[in-house]
Amino acid sequence: MKNRFLLTHFFFWLTIIAIHAQPVRRPIEVIVTTDHDDWTYKTGEKVQYTVYVMRNGNLVKNASIRYEIGLEKLDPTIKETKTAPDGKITIDGGTLKTPGFLRCIAWANVDGGEYRGLATAGFEPLKIQPTVSNPEDFDTFWDNAKKELATIPMDAKMTLLPERCTEKTNVYHLNLQNNRVGARVYGILSVPKKEGKYPALLRVPGAGVRAYYGDVTTADKEIITLEIGIHGIPVIMDPSVYTDMGAGVLNGYPAYNMDDKDKFYYKRVYLGCVRANDFLTSLPQYDGKNLAVTGGSQGGALSIITAGLDPRVKWLGAFYPALSDVTGYLHGRAGGWPHYFDKNGVKVNNTKEKLATIAYYDVVNFARRVKQPGYYMWGFNDETCPPTSMYSAYNVLTAPKELKLYLDTGHWTYQEERDIMNNWLIDKLKGK
Repeated sequence: MKNRFLLTHFFFWLTIIAIHAQPVRRPIEVIVTTDHDDWTYKTGEKVQYTVYVMRNGNLVKNASIRYEIGLEKLDPTIKETKTAPDGKITIDGGTLKTPGFLRCIAWANVDGGEYRGLATAGFEPLKIQPTVSNPEDFDTFWDNAKKELATIPMDAKMTLLPERCTEKTNVYHLNLQNNRVGARVYGILSVPKKEGKYPALLRVPGAGVRAYYGDVTTADKEIITLEIGIHGIPVIMDPSVYTDMGAGVLNGYPAYNMDDKDKFYYKRVYLGCVRANDFLTSLPQYDGKNLAVTGGSQGGALSIITAGLDPRVKWLGAFYPALSDVTGYLHGRAGGWPHYFDKNGVKVNNTKEKLATIAYYDVVNFARRVKQPGYYMWGFNDETCPPTSMYSAYNVLTAPKELKLYLDTGHWTYQEERDIMNNWLIDKLKGK
């Protein structure tokens, strides 16, 4: 039984890791580059894209290349098809008069298959400013929510998972009470076995519905770790349960009750992150001062949000934060995931009530309030969390910050990125 459990979760986690890992190479590669090594331009400066079609490291002669150029996530302003006699073409991409991003997507037809590549030029991205409103009572709203949370007992329930424990670490399935109607936060807690006081790391999740395995590797380095889910359901069930829930009752959860700021789905989620910190800081093994939070995409958003809400957090590490400046679409540019106001959602979501609600939940407004040092990573080619939206949040941060760019990455990371982020967090937590 134990071996079957471990095997099931091994293959499940291979699938999850693959979702966020570098895309698998294909026999034909379409490589798009810009004429600036840093892909960055001044407004009004023209960008030239070069498209290469490669097979076995060689250019594919007489390749048919179709390309589109325009602002991220919006309809292209240039659409053309050309034949590349020597396997490459250079394209005049134009310019932007205001800070933002201009993307070239190219497709090549080779041997009956279609292959895709892209490059995104940034025009003075550090000058991008958010579009989302900043409610006057934002702080009051969240202060009141945290005060109410503080009156609710944690009622922590820990179940040891012997099959997941290591020589150095005990691993538990944890759940905590999160509000008065019985909603709970579930996660995987990993605690060093050796007696002592340790720093703590909260890992917050990307979008979706799934099981979690916890961060035992970091815990083995004498750091308490807690990896949480956000949906108020146990995180050690069979993967098929999460697949069914993601396609059923939790399908579209980011927009649930968006017309009411007190009932919006993410209110319980954001407070659940604070509740997770309540628990971590209450542990007798906690060192009393060193607490960090990290995640990617929705988890990148929750990292910034948790730091903005909870001064107990001392450091944050965020990969490509979602939920950032989601109203960008209403101002002629891309907005952040989950793209409430793009052409597919604007008719349903562009209401007075929903616009009022979203301002209390947009990452930008939490970033304004972050005081902790943060490390941030993303790429210009992200098609899930457009860089315009991420810079909208990054540029309002006044806390110490560092942004490490991997320009060609989309909504995925190189292993080197993950290693750098993990090492940064561990060094901070251990006072190095």
